[in-house]
Amino acid sequence: MAKVKKEEPALTVNGVKYLIADLSEEAKKQVLNIQAAEAEINRLQVQLALAQTARSAYQQALKVALPA
Repeated sequence: MAKVKKEEPALTVNGVKYLIADLSEEAKKQVLNIQAAEAEINRLQVQLALAQTARSAYQQALKVALPA
């Protein structure tokens, strides 16, 4: 049975691949900051979608409530 080689975590910046393990502590902190920012952006996008859906429902309810 062939062993599966597990690839080390890496990131690519400006076309250059960097192994996370080889980064300085400061660079690792910045990678974590980027990941946190991405997670927050994703969370906010979900919140925006929910608010847009609610607005649409309110608009439909308003149309029904207006006199014909």
